[in-house]
Amino acid sequence: MGGHAEAMLSGTGDDIRLLGLDRDPEALRRAGHRLAPFADRVRLAHANFLALADVARAHGVTVARAILLDLGVSSYQIEESGRGFTFQAVEPLDMRLDPGTGEPAAALLNRLPEDELARIIFEYGEEVHARRIARAIVRRRPLATTGDLVAAVRGAVPRKAWPRRLHVATKTFQAVRMAVNDETGALRQTLPQAAALLDSGARLGVISFHSGEDRIVKQTFRSMTAEYAELEPSPLTPGVDEVRANPRARSAKLRVLERLQ
Repeated sequence: MGGHAEAMLSGTGDDIRLLGLDRDPEALRRAGHRLAPFADRVRLAHANFLALADVARAHGVTVARAILLDLGVSSYQIEESGRGFTFQAVEPLDMRLDPGTGEPAAALLNRLPEDELARIIFEYGEEVHARRIARAIVRRRPLATTGDLVAAVRGAVPRKAWPRRLHVATKTFQAVRMAVNDETGALRQTLPQAAALLDSGARLGVISFHSGEDRIVKQTFRSMTAEYAELEPSPLTPGVDEVRANPRARSAKLRVLERLQ
């Protein structure tokens, strides 16, 4: 929604410009409204960040003083988009961040073999009942709504194994969303592009909400030993007050890479 962009622009001089990318056209529109007071200091592009190098080039950006990648989905996408990111309402099983491209979640769930569904749910959702859930999905095909997916998960996971603090379908929904949008693949392709754009002494920050994504960031940063250095060995995490004010921040991790002088 442009919150980080607004904070960065507010703390810098008029000579600093910002180029923002988002796959979701509605999120981009909302960010544009929020950042309108900064006028021509802001340029927004409807693009997947795996096209970062090309988009930067198209906007005349050859080096950057700072780059921030904010991974995952926003509260708007979960609560208002109507695209099936939430298990709290019955919506079409879409889950595409860009609703104009790619395969919707329903098509993916109805197409993939059971073993591949189990792999996705286990790898991206870290769900220990992945095989049970995959089997239930196959039995319930065709799935069309979030209610269908929730019913499959509820029927697959033993009641005594339901988590206390999370909805039983949380991890499965996360896994399916990540698969639909190839989020880890996009991240792997984007990190080297972002690092290459950094000016001397500039920094790349990545906020992740998933342990697998944080692991990719950590491993990538630590493989860049010649020209770069990770600022801290451990990621920065939100404090108690921040989590109290914004519970969805509880799993956020920020890692920062600096290009050496």
